[in-house]
Amino acid sequence: MKERFDRVNGINLHVYHAGENNQNIILFLHGFPEYGYAWHQQLEFFASRGYYALAPDQRGYNLSDKPKGVKAYRLDELVRDIAEWIKQLTPQKVILVAHDWGGGVAWALAAQHPKLLQKLVILNMPHLAVMKKHLRTNIKQILKSWYAAFFQLPLLPEWLCRLWNFKFLTQALVRSANPNTFTAQDLENYWKTWQQPYALTAMLNWYRAFRHDLGKKHPEVTVPTLIIWGKKDTALSAEMAEDSLAMCKQGKLMMIEDATHWLHHEKPDEINQMILSFIRE
Repeated sequence: MKERFDRVNGINLHVYHAGENNQNIILFLHGFPEYGYAWHQQLEFFASRGYYALAPDQRGYNLSDKPKGVKAYRLDELVRDIAEWIKQLTPQKVILVAHDWGGGVAWALAAQHPKLLQKLVILNMPHLAVMKKHLRTNIKQILKSWYAAFFQLPLLPEWLCRLWNFKFLTQALVRSANPNTFTAQDLENYWKTWQQPYALTAMLNWYRAFRHDLGKKHPEVTVPTLIIWGKKDTALSAEMAEDSLAMCKQGKLMMIEDATHWLHHEKPDEINQMILSFIRE
């Protein structure tokens, strides 16, 4: 992988990229608490198959800029980052793959800017209208999302995350994944990014900002969409995957019974082949 900085929407995005810069572009958006490196197995795979594969550290993460204040992490700003970036990269449509909060950005971008996307692939992130509904009516999901409510507090979440060398965040990854999913090197890489100045607050501000976006309407998606869902996800109920499929005019759902929220780390070969088959259809 190579690295560079791209200037978009008034900030600098740090970008990992692989392959030749051509019109066959596939983009990957990470979630919490990862960064662009999370997609290294996907970037290498798709670059070897003729795609120009790119994965940014989204705003607030790792080496990308970290604007101050919760307002800077509202959904409209996050979507604007990626929409402007795509327009800078190419006049053609791109393929967008996203996971977790990156998936939240991708769902919104696909609804607001369908002409920018050729196809959309979402890993373990419900459509935002589905997320909003379940956070209000589904007791099971409300209980699963306890941490999102905790992250609304000032200062205390940052203190807890830093405690004992980021043990809370490390355990959140390790315990919610299948055994041996994350290597010692993976965890060290994440640990270094969490130490970046203002990074923890910026990352948590994604959650704090989304509270202000809950009142928005999130329409159905017309872009051809593949939802891949690890059924053993401890944070997001699998029933939201089916509900999200109903929000897609051209949707397809693939459920992986023995995968967790971190399916692209646990089963990179299988996930890569699923994505490749879908985008080549």
